[in-house]
Amino acid sequence: MKIYKDYSLLPYNTFGMDVKAARFVEYDSVEELVKFLDGQEGPFPFLHIGGGSNLLFTADYAGTVLHSAIKGREIVGETEDWVDIRVGAGEVWDDFVAYAVACGWYGAENLSLIPGEVGASAVQNIGAYGVEVKDLIRFVDAICLETGRERRFTNGECRYSYRDSVFKKELKGKYVITHVTFRLGKRPGFRLDYGNIQAELDGCEPTLDGVRQAVIRIRRAKLPDPKLLGNGGSFFMNPVVEPEQFEALAKRYPDMPCYPAAGGRVKIPAGWLIDRCGWKGRSVGRAAVYERQALVLVNLGGATGREILHLAQAVAHSVREKFGVTITPEVNII
Repeated sequence: MKIYKDYSLLPYNTFGMDVKAARFVEYDSVEELVKFLDGQEGPFPFLHIGGGSNLLFTADYAGTVLHSAIKGREIVGETEDWVDIRVGAGEVWDDFVAYAVACGWYGAENLSLIPGEVGASAVQNIGAYGVEVKDLIRFVDAICLETGRERRFTNGECRYSYRDSVFKKELKGKYVITHVTFRLGKRPGFRLDYGNIQAELDGCEPTLDGVRQAVIRIRRAKLPDPKLLGNGGSFFMNPVVEPEQFEALAKRYPDMPCYPAAGGRVKIPAGWLIDRCGWKGRSVGRAAVYERQALVLVNLGGATGREILHLAQAVAHSVREKFGVTITPEVNII
């Protein structure tokens, strides 16, 4: 176990914010985490982070930042049709996707190149190109920060919805995920009807690696490399509106794209709304809306978290004024 004081979080957030944690703890097993929690006295503010690809720090963190280094992949169930694999929360998400594709297992390929770690994927319910990680998750194993006890959550108990879970609401800050068990298919079952995956395949017969590489090319063409330009990926969630509101908007904007959402509601791409408000490529000081994808806010160099937040608030205000639609951050603001 590694324990540091006044530790820079620069390597642990893709926006490139050089903020500090009063204490930083990295553990590589469930036993180490439980031992650490058992030795704590009194209330401590804890923040558990993964790769930091979904975080915007606006100041130093006065409490303890926890980070999992739990690795490993273990097959825990298998039939002719599917395989269940239990993965350590500290595994890099895209490494796991690459592994699944190499093994010939279907289901995760559309989620290629999403930054972050496996544990965070189960908190955020990451998704892309018509697939959400909730479609793959069977179980989430976690430790209660207050008691140090282990608990296994079923998929249903995680209460997944669009970019949401029980770990972001009622249980926020109360559990630390240690492992996630995924069920992947052994028979072809591609999702190619979302985005422009079909066009990227250019008429070729889809294969697991072919779809993964197509998704990677699409993402790289649209999204900046955080090593070169600090960002947290998609900053806003796509708003979901009632059908009546969408119909009214569609009369004013016939070219407005949309996708079906749960309960008969309609999902509108936030990037389209932001672009229509004229924000794509615009900057406010050292923060900007990415020139290739309006859904992404970027650090042009030396921006503070508050500068990024100020830009985000201005963007959201414009969308609300023009369309009457509220867009909310997908990024966690700390």
